Amino acid sequence: MGALDSDRIEEVVLSGQDRPLWIKRREELAAWAERDKTARSPKRTLAYEGEEVDAELYACLRVLNGIGVRTEFSCAGVSVLDEPEDHSLYAYVTLHEGPRTRPFVDYALGRMGRRLLAVWEPQRERYDLSSFYIGHNRSFCLLLEDCARKFAAGLTGAKR
Repeated sequence: MGALDSDRIEEVVLSGQDRPLWIKRREELAAWAERDKTARSPKRTLAYEGEEVDAELYACLRVLNGIGVRTEFSCAGVSVLDEPEDHSLYAYVTLHEGPRTRPFVDYALGRMGRRLLAVWEPQRERYDLSSFYIGHNRSFCLLLEDCARKFAAGLTGAKR
């Protein structure tokens, strides 16, 4: 394979959502895009390694980076225009490839099931983990944090 062709990035979906779920997701996305969006509360961010990150993902990012799973591009809410300060659509975390990254992704897939959309980008050597369900950002963040903590505990031999 030659140089990275930014117009054609391969994405391999690792999660197992079936066709009816994808259809439902598209319908939910269309409905979400059309409805009025009122902010329930202002977005909360915290400083982490020189960057502003969503408060809802802060603990998860700390745990993952602490066990050597490097994170990037995290957001607890993405808008149609990809403006993180705008209205929430779905939550996501990008993970760089590393010795513990794929085992963590597999662990999270096993625990979160269809709620987790996991995509591997081979050219960029990274995984994108996001909430499959529209508007489930908080529960996604909490579940991913729980997965990170339990995965880390398994590495250290701590009781699950």
